[in-house]
Amino acid sequence: MQFQSKLLTSFKTATWITVAALIGLTGCGGTMPTLGGSSGNTVTGAAGGETSSGANSQLESCDETLGTLAVVEDQSAPWWYTYRRRYPTLGTTVPVLRMMIQQSNCFVVVERGRAMNNMMQERALMQSGEMRQGSNFGKGQMVAADYTMNPSIQFSEKGTGGLGATVGGLLGNYRLGRLAGGVKSNEAATTLLLIDNRSGVQVSSSVGSAQNFDFNLWGGLFGGGGWGSVKGFTDTPEGKVVTAAFADSYNQMVNALRNYKAQTVKGGLGKGGRLKVGE
Repeated sequence: MQFQSKLLTSFKTATWITVAALIGLTGCGGTMPTLGGSSGNTVTGAAGGETSSGANSQLESCDETLGTLAVVEDQSAPWWYTYRRRYPTLGTTVPVLRMMIQQSNCFVVVERGRAMNNMMQERALMQSGEMRQGSNFGKGQMVAADYTMNPSIQFSEKGTGGLGATVGGLLGNYRLGRLAGGVKSNEAATTLLLIDNRSGVQVSSSVGSAQNFDFNLWGGLFGGGGWGSVKGFTDTPEGKVVTAAFADSYNQMVNALRNYKAQTVKGGLGKGGRLKVGE
C-alpha cells in the first residue's frame, strides 16, 4: 500500500509537470503537425527551378527528376464536398502540393489548372496579330504532362480527443481535468494517385497521415468561451494538419518510386490478361 501511494504521488507530480510544460512551451497554442509520427513543420519556403529555399528538412528530394507532372484535384468527388463544407476557409489543395513537388525536385510541374485559360488567351492574342513581333507564342512550345497526380482527403477531423477525463479521473482533480480537457487533437489522412498519361496506368499510390494538438487550456479551466478563452496555435490548425498529411503521402510515394519496377502482364498490358473468361 505504501508503495502504491508513493507511485500515485509520483504520477501526480509528473502529470502536473507535463501540463505545466505544455502551457509554458506552447503559450496556450498547440503543437506543430506530425508527419507519419515524427515532429516537425509542415510545407514551408519556396521553390525556383530545381532549387528550393526554406524547405522542410523532412520532405524527400530527388537528385534527378522523374518526368513532368500535373496536379488535378477532382472537385466533383464526395471528399471535396465534405472538405469544403467542414472547412470553408480552406481552399484548393493544389498550390501547396505543387510547391512541395517542385521543392523535392522529383518532378517538373506543368500547368493544367485555371491558368491554362490565360496561357491560351496569350496564344489567341498572338494569332489575332495584336502582339509585338518577336513575342514568340507560336505553336509547339507547350510541355506535355507525363503524369497526373490526383489528391484526395480520406479523413480530417478536429478535436478528436482530449486528456481531461483521463487526467481528472486518475488524479481525482476536477479542475486539472478541465485544464487538460482543453488539449484536443486534429487528425488527417490523405491519398495521392500517380497516373501515366500515355497509358492510363496507375504508376503509384500512397496514403499519409498527420496529427497535431490544439491547446485551449484556459478555456478548459474556465469553461470555454468569453473571457479567458484562447484559440489554437493558428486560426486554421486543420489546414496545417491536412498539409502535413499530404507531405507524408508524398514522402511515402517518393520512397516507393525510388525502387520502382513496372508491373507486367504476360502477353502485354490490355490484351486479355491472365484471367480467362469462359464462353
